[in-house]
Amino acid sequence: MTKRREFIKKGIAGTGGVAIGGLGFTAKSYASIVGANERINIAVVGIRGRGQAHISAYCKLRDSHNIVLNTLCDVDEEVLQTRVNMVVENGCEKPVTEWDMQKVLADPDIHAISFATPNHWHALGAIWACQAGKHVYVEKPAMHNIREGRKMIEAARKYDRRMQVGFQNRSISNVMEAMKFLHDGGIGKVYMARGLCIKPRDSFGIAKDSDPPSSLHYDQWLGPATWRSYNEKRAHYNWHWFWDTGNGDTGNQGPHQFDIARWGLNKNEHPISIYSAGGIYGIDPDECAQETPNTQNSVFKYKDGTILEFETRGRYSNAESSLSTRIGNVFYGAEGYLEIDGGTWKAFRKREEEPFSGSQEAGGSNDDISLTGGSDTSHFSNFIDAVRSGKDADLHCDIREGFFSTALPLLANISYRLDRKMNFMGADMDRELFMDDPAANAMLTRQYRPPYVVPEEV
Repeated sequence: MTKRREFIKKGIAGTGGVAIGGLGFTAKSYASIVGANERINIAVVGIRGRGQAHISAYCKLRDSHNIVLNTLCDVDEEVLQTRVNMVVENGCEKPVTEWDMQKVLADPDIHAISFATPNHWHALGAIWACQAGKHVYVEKPAMHNIREGRKMIEAARKYDRRMQVGFQNRSISNVMEAMKFLHDGGIGKVYMARGLCIKPRDSFGIAKDSDPPSSLHYDQWLGPATWRSYNEKRAHYNWHWFWDTGNGDTGNQGPHQFDIARWGLNKNEHPISIYSAGGIYGIDPDECAQETPNTQNSVFKYKDGTILEFETRGRYSNAESSLSTRIGNVFYGAEGYLEIDGGTWKAFRKREEEPFSGSQEAGGSNDDISLTGGSDTSHFSNFIDAVRSGKDADLHCDIREGFFSTALPLLANISYRLDRKMNFMGADMDRELFMDDPAANAMLTRQYRPPYVVPEEV
């Protein structure tokens, strides 16, 4: 195998004999070191939706961070040329295109891979990338199930790769300021956090199974998920609303606000109890193929009694708080409360109606974070900086942080699907199991479809 250049200060990517995806190439030769100022070549995998923000961000960072958007990859070849045009229109060199992720992983000139694939591909793609010696930026939710998240951490550490999770709020200065304010006791001891995801969505209808479009490599798109015939209502973007491929809006938009809630509570552990209830409301189930709920309330309790609440409203609704928050958070402390919406925050003391502290300037909306590249370029630049430094601690959202935040909506969905309160061994971070509950424990992982298997030994 061709010897590749690495972006680490010391150490090597891994040991010999580790096959990537069972296809026979290894990380053994990935051990050379280059200077911190040399160019970083990046590939973006998954470029139809959120991938556009990745493209935009890396193009903006081309000169300031000495990077090249070298390769675009998507299993639907229909979208490749459009995204190539986007790169060129953003003033960057014309990238190589590829539909097969394995060829991108095998390319010795690629140093980092940025994943914006459907949720069910996040973990396997990230693990394969680490095994191939690549650094990883992976979109939220970090993983599709909880076991996958642990394996992602193991892979990042074993191969000494930087792995950033796309919780872009972690790189917004106003949000950082609000979190420091909470941690410094700005509203007293915080005993409860509330997250909101108010996004009205209409029915996307139903359709009969059919042959996939000729441009779509459907087997690879389906990847780890259970085999089923192609259906256009389960494909592009709609995959969010099916359990095999997505996690509903609680696990789509929700992870951003779950992350802020956990961050503000300063909890680096799992909750010990979870209860989630809801359903599909306002939509005729006979006229929509959706599986995941559009309305869902979730409550989590930590070992010390701290509460985290989360509400998903997918139909018509009012906003909440003095900021008219639809996607945001509220924190409740012994001496007051704090509201945050995008990069804007206000803190109120006790019963006072006017804020006594807050952000000086507005910092963008959460919709910007989810759908465009404009407000989150700093999160991508932080990733590049950490790749050069070789330090996980320099990442604003290392995979371990992303794992604990992503686990929350995944736990909520398990409680919702089993329709009961769950007791979790959350205080012991090495024992991610439900207490005496085989049915729930089975949902901490999934049945994989070979060869798309997240292995036990990464």
